[in-house]
Amino acid sequence: MRTLIYVPVIHTRADLGSLADNVTKRGIADLGEEFWKGHEKTVDGFWAAIIKYFKSFETAEFKIYQDGMVADGEMGQKIVEEGVKSGSRNYEVISSLIQKGAILIRTEDFNLVKEERDKLSAITQAKSITRKITAVAKYKLIKNRLLSKRDGFIAGRINETLKDGGTGVVFIGAYHNIKKYLHKDIQIKEIKDADRVREYQRLLPFYNRDKDRFEELSRYLVCDVNTGEIEVIVHHGRTRKITE
Repeated sequence: MRTLIYVPVIHTRADLGSLADNVTKRGIADLGEEFWKGHEKTVDGFWAAIIKYFKSFETAEFKIYQDGMVADGEMGQKIVEEGVKSGSRNYEVISSLIQKGAILIRTEDFNLVKEERDKLSAITQAKSITRKITAVAKYKLIKNRLLSKRDGFIAGRINETLKDGGTGVVFIGAYHNIKKYLHKDIQIKEIKDADRVREYQRLLPFYNRDKDRFEELSRYLVCDVNTGEIEVIVHHGRTRKITE
Protein backbone atom coordinates (compact mmCIF):
# COMPACT_ATOMS: atom_id res chain seq x y z
CA MET A 1 0.00 0.00 0.00
CA ARG A 2 1.17 3.52 -0.82
CA THR A 3 -0.16 6.75 0.72
CA LEU A 4 -0.66 10.04 -1.08
CA ILE A 5 -1.44 13.13 1.00
CA TYR A 6 -3.60 15.22 -1.31
CA VAL A 7 -3.55 19.02 -0.97
CA PRO A 8 -6.04 20.77 -3.31
CA VAL A 9 -4.59 24.25 -3.59
CA ILE A 10 -5.64 27.78 -4.36
CA HIS A 11 -2.79 29.55 -6.09
CA THR A 12 -1.72 32.90 -4.65
CA ARG A 13 -0.61 35.99 -6.53
CA ALA A 14 3.00 34.90 -6.13
CA ASP A 15 2.26 31.59 -7.90
CA LEU A 16 0.80 33.27 -11.00
CA GLY A 17 3.98 34.96 -12.19
CA SER A 18 3.38 37.24 -15.17
CA LEU A 19 -0.36 36.58 -15.01
CA ALA A 20 -0.68 37.96 -11.47
CA ASP A 21 -1.18 41.65 -12.26
CA ASN A 22 -3.92 40.98 -14.80
CA VAL A 23 -5.72 38.55 -12.51
CA THR A 24 -5.61 41.05 -9.63
CA LYS A 25 -6.79 43.96 -11.79
CA ARG A 26 -9.65 41.87 -13.17
CA GLY A 27 -10.62 40.69 -9.68
CA ILE A 28 -10.73 44.24 -8.31
CA ALA A 29 -12.61 45.53 -11.36
CA ASP A 30 -15.25 42.78 -11.19
CA LEU A 31 -15.63 42.35 -7.43
CA GLY A 32 -14.35 45.54 -5.83
CA GLU A 33 -11.11 46.22 -4.02
CA GLU A 34 -12.44 45.54 -0.50
CA PHE A 35 -13.91 42.17 -1.45
CA TRP A 36 -10.78 41.16 -3.37
CA LYS A 37 -8.62 41.95 -0.35
CA GLY A 38 -10.93 39.74 1.73
CA HIS A 39 -10.47 36.93 -0.78
CA GLU A 40 -6.69 37.31 -0.64
CA LYS A 41 -6.87 37.19 3.16
CA THR A 42 -8.87 33.94 2.94
CA VAL A 43 -6.30 32.39 0.60
CA ASP A 44 -3.50 33.44 2.95
CA GLY A 45 -5.39 31.86 5.86
CA PHE A 46 -5.83 28.67 3.84
CA TRP A 47 -2.07 28.42 3.38
CA ALA A 48 -1.42 29.22 7.02
CA ALA A 49 -3.56 26.17 7.93
CA ILE A 50 -1.64 23.97 5.45
CA ILE A 51 1.73 25.16 6.76
CA LYS A 52 0.66 24.48 10.34
CA TYR A 53 -0.52 20.97 9.42
CA PHE A 54 2.87 19.95 8.00
CA LYS A 55 5.01 21.50 10.74
CA SER A 56 4.95 18.41 12.94
CA PHE A 57 5.60 15.93 10.10
CA GLU A 58 8.76 13.86 9.86
CA THR A 59 9.08 13.85 6.09
CA ALA A 60 12.36 12.06 5.38
CA GLU A 61 11.95 10.10 2.13
CA PHE A 62 8.50 11.60 1.43
CA LYS A 63 8.03 12.27 -2.29
CA ILE A 64 6.80 15.77 -3.16
CA TYR A 65 4.68 16.38 -6.26
CA GLN A 66 3.71 19.91 -7.30
CA ASP A 67 1.53 20.90 -10.24
CA GLY A 68 3.56 22.94 -12.70
CA MET A 69 6.85 21.43 -11.45
CA VAL A 70 8.76 20.54 -14.62
CA ALA A 71 12.12 19.72 -13.03
CA ASP A 72 13.68 18.07 -10.01
CA GLY A 73 17.20 17.84 -8.66
CA GLU A 74 19.21 21.08 -8.68
CA MET A 75 16.94 22.82 -11.18
CA GLY A 76 13.83 21.87 -9.22
CA GLN A 77 15.44 23.18 -6.02
CA LYS A 78 16.14 26.51 -7.77
CA ILE A 79 12.50 26.75 -8.87
CA VAL A 80 11.40 26.20 -5.27
CA GLU A 81 13.86 28.78 -3.95
CA GLU A 82 12.68 31.37 -6.48
CA GLY A 83 9.08 30.63 -5.53
CA VAL A 84 9.87 31.20 -1.86
CA LYS A 85 11.62 34.50 -2.70
CA SER A 86 8.57 35.65 -4.65
CA GLY A 87 6.36 35.05 -1.62
CA SER A 88 4.68 31.77 -2.61
CA ARG A 89 3.17 30.04 0.43
CA ASN A 90 2.92 26.86 -1.64
CA TYR A 91 6.66 26.79 -2.24
CA GLU A 92 7.28 27.80 1.36
CA VAL A 93 5.63 24.54 2.46
CA ILE A 94 7.58 22.51 -0.09
CA SER A 95 10.87 24.12 0.95
CA SER A 96 10.25 23.26 4.60
CA LEU A 97 9.45 19.63 3.68
CA ILE A 98 12.60 19.32 1.57
CA GLN A 99 14.68 20.71 4.44
CA LYS A 100 13.35 17.84 6.57
CA GLY A 101 14.40 15.24 4.02
CA ALA A 102 11.54 15.07 1.52
CA ILE A 103 12.41 14.51 -2.14
CA LEU A 104 11.09 16.76 -4.89
CA ILE A 105 9.90 14.89 -7.98
CA ARG A 106 9.48 16.25 -11.49
CA THR A 107 5.71 16.18 -11.76
CA GLU A 108 4.74 17.65 -15.12
CA ASP A 109 5.57 17.61 -18.82
CA PHE A 110 7.20 20.93 -19.75
CA ASN A 111 5.47 21.16 -23.14
CA LEU A 112 1.99 20.68 -21.68
CA VAL A 113 2.58 23.31 -18.99
CA LYS A 114 4.02 25.73 -21.55
CA GLU A 115 1.09 25.22 -23.90
CA GLU A 116 -1.41 26.14 -21.22
CA ARG A 117 0.64 29.10 -19.97
CA ASP A 118 0.98 30.43 -23.54
CA LYS A 119 -2.78 30.26 -24.08
CA LEU A 120 -3.47 32.09 -20.80
CA SER A 121 -0.82 34.70 -21.57
CA ALA A 122 -2.45 35.35 -24.95
CA ILE A 123 -5.66 36.24 -23.12
CA THR A 124 -4.09 38.58 -20.59
CA GLN A 125 -1.81 40.27 -23.13
CA ALA A 126 -4.44 40.82 -25.84
CA LYS A 127 -4.41 44.47 -26.96
CA SER A 128 -8.00 44.59 -28.20
CA ILE A 129 -11.38 43.14 -27.32
CA THR A 130 -11.42 41.16 -30.59
CA ARG A 131 -8.05 39.57 -29.87
CA LYS A 132 -9.06 38.78 -26.30
CA ILE A 133 -12.29 37.09 -27.42
CA THR A 134 -10.32 35.06 -29.97
CA ALA A 135 -7.73 34.06 -27.37
CA VAL A 136 -10.45 33.03 -24.90
CA ALA A 137 -12.18 30.93 -27.58
CA LYS A 138 -8.91 29.17 -28.46
CA TYR A 139 -8.21 28.42 -24.81
CA LYS A 140 -11.69 27.02 -24.22
CA LEU A 141 -11.24 24.67 -27.16
CA ILE A 142 -8.17 23.02 -25.65
CA LYS A 143 -8.72 23.58 -21.92
CA ASN A 144 -10.35 20.27 -20.96
CA ARG A 145 -8.20 18.17 -23.28
CA LEU A 146 -5.03 19.80 -22.00
CA LEU A 147 -6.07 19.43 -18.35
CA SER A 148 -6.79 15.72 -18.91
CA LYS A 149 -3.38 15.22 -20.51
CA ARG A 150 -1.67 16.98 -17.62
CA ASP A 151 -3.65 14.93 -15.08
CA GLY A 152 -2.69 11.69 -16.79
CA PHE A 153 0.97 12.68 -16.85
CA ILE A 154 1.00 13.79 -13.19
CA ALA A 155 -0.68 10.58 -12.06
CA GLY A 156 1.77 8.57 -14.17
CA ARG A 157 4.70 10.21 -12.41
CA ILE A 158 3.18 9.36 -9.02
CA ASN A 159 2.46 5.78 -10.07
CA GLU A 160 6.07 5.37 -11.27
CA THR A 161 7.98 7.04 -8.44
CA LEU A 162 5.97 6.41 -5.26
CA LYS A 163 7.23 3.07 -4.04
CA ASP A 164 5.39 0.42 -2.00
CA GLY A 165 5.06 1.52 1.62
CA GLY A 166 6.05 5.07 0.71
CA THR A 167 4.28 8.37 1.33
CA GLY A 168 3.89 11.21 -1.13
CA VAL A 169 2.40 14.69 -0.94
CA VAL A 170 0.78 16.26 -3.98
CA PHE A 171 0.01 19.98 -4.15
CA ILE A 172 -2.41 20.44 -7.02
CA GLY A 173 -4.99 22.93 -8.25
CA ALA A 174 -8.50 21.98 -7.17
CA TYR A 175 -9.74 21.71 -10.77
CA HIS A 176 -7.35 18.87 -11.53
CA ASN A 177 -8.63 15.32 -11.34
CA ILE A 178 -5.72 12.90 -11.07
CA LYS A 179 -7.46 10.39 -8.84
CA LYS A 180 -8.97 8.36 -11.68
CA TYR A 181 -5.51 7.78 -13.16
CA LEU A 182 -3.82 6.60 -9.96
CA HIS A 183 -3.12 2.92 -9.31
CA LYS A 184 -5.53 1.12 -6.99
CA ASP A 185 -2.96 0.47 -4.28
CA ILE A 186 -2.52 4.21 -3.63
CA GLN A 187 -4.52 5.43 -0.66
CA ILE A 188 -5.44 9.11 -1.03
CA LYS A 189 -5.72 11.27 2.06
CA GLU A 190 -7.32 14.66 1.43
CA ILE A 191 -6.39 17.20 4.08
CA LYS A 192 -8.85 19.69 2.62
CA ASP A 193 -11.95 18.62 0.73
CA ALA A 194 -11.26 19.30 -2.96
CA ASP A 195 -14.97 19.67 -3.71
CA ARG A 196 -15.30 22.52 -1.21
CA VAL A 197 -12.13 24.22 -2.43
CA ARG A 198 -13.49 24.02 -5.98
CA GLU A 199 -16.89 25.30 -4.89
CA TYR A 200 -15.29 28.33 -3.24
CA GLN A 201 -13.44 29.17 -6.46
CA ARG A 202 -16.56 28.71 -8.59
CA LEU A 203 -18.68 30.82 -6.28
CA LEU A 204 -16.10 33.61 -5.98
CA PRO A 205 -17.29 35.68 -8.99
CA PHE A 206 -20.94 35.19 -7.98
CA TYR A 207 -20.71 35.43 -4.20
CA ASN A 208 -23.75 37.75 -4.07
CA ARG A 209 -25.95 34.85 -5.15
CA ASP A 210 -25.27 32.94 -1.95
CA LYS A 211 -23.28 34.99 0.55
CA ASP A 212 -23.99 32.61 3.44
CA ARG A 213 -22.55 29.63 1.59
CA PHE A 214 -19.57 31.65 0.39
CA GLU A 215 -18.78 32.77 3.94
CA GLU A 216 -19.18 29.19 5.17
CA LEU A 217 -16.66 28.00 2.59
CA SER A 218 -14.29 30.84 3.50
CA ARG A 219 -14.35 29.74 7.14
CA TYR A 220 -13.69 26.14 6.11
CA LEU A 221 -10.67 27.10 4.03
CA VAL A 222 -8.91 28.91 6.88
CA CYS A 223 -9.72 26.49 9.72
CA ASP A 224 -7.00 24.24 11.13
CA VAL A 225 -6.82 20.82 9.54
CA ASN A 226 -6.42 19.07 12.90
CA THR A 227 -8.99 20.83 15.07
CA GLY A 228 -12.52 19.60 14.63
CA GLU A 229 -12.17 19.05 10.91
CA ILE A 230 -12.95 15.76 9.23
CA GLU A 231 -10.31 14.29 6.99
CA VAL A 232 -11.49 12.27 4.05
CA ILE A 233 -9.76 9.14 2.88
CA VAL A 234 -10.68 8.42 -0.73
CA HIS A 235 -9.87 5.03 -2.14
CA HIS A 236 -11.12 4.53 -5.69
CA GLY A 237 -14.76 5.30 -5.22
CA ARG A 238 -14.98 4.35 -1.56
CA THR A 239 -14.89 7.10 1.03
CA ARG A 240 -14.56 6.87 4.76
CA LYS A 241 -14.26 9.73 7.21
CA ILE A 242 -11.94 9.97 10.16
CA THR A 243 -11.48 12.64 12.77
CA GLU A 244 -8.16 13.58 14.29
